Amino acid sequence: MIKKALKTLALAAIFALPATVSAQGVAIKTNLLYDAAATINLGVEVPVAPKWSVDLSGNLNAWTIGDGKRWKHWLVQPEARYWFCQPYTGHFLAAHLLGGQYNVGGFDLGNFKFLGTNLSNLKDHRYQGWFVGAGVAYGYSWILGRHWNLEAELGIGWMYTRFDTYPCAKCGTKISSNRPHNYVGPTKAAVNLVYVF
Repeated sequence: MIKKALKTLALAAIFALPATVSAQGVAIKTNLLYDAAATINLGVEVPVAPKWSVDLSGNLNAWTIGDGKRWKHWLVQPEARYWFCQPYTGHFLAAHLLGGQYNVGGFDLGNFKFLGTNLSNLKDHRYQGWFVGAGVAYGYSWILGRHWNLEAELGIGWMYTRFDTYPCAKCGTKISSNRPHNYVGPTKAAVNLVYVF
């Protein structure tokens, strides 16, 4: 059901683009924060009106980190942006959706709790599940050259997740199944290197 919803969401984002969009003004980007976390990512942004653009980004981390640590996940995040000047220049406000799946565990974060989420459990447990959510963001884009921009963005919002719990990163025996959790807090952090065609 979630995969069908995500596919529908992606198709809706694609078909929301006007048929007259040309390659001029299309931007591709990579989030340097995800790059630093060994997460493959790519975003595409297209202006759809004088002060509006739509952005679709995807992220994938499909490998196991050594010592029984897991940080596997994929994420799709469509976003609508309102630019105060024009697309790719200066300040913008955004609204985004997000969805994906994860398989994480084996990280010792101490006794770290954040807005109702107890991240200290990652040390002795592995969590595998899916999530969906929505949020709002603020960002700024600096023009570096004719085709290059640097963009910073921070978003907050809500995510709903359902997950299974395992006793360790490598174990296959479930402790719990299909547990729900609501999260409110940061939903997007980006420092994007952008190429505008």
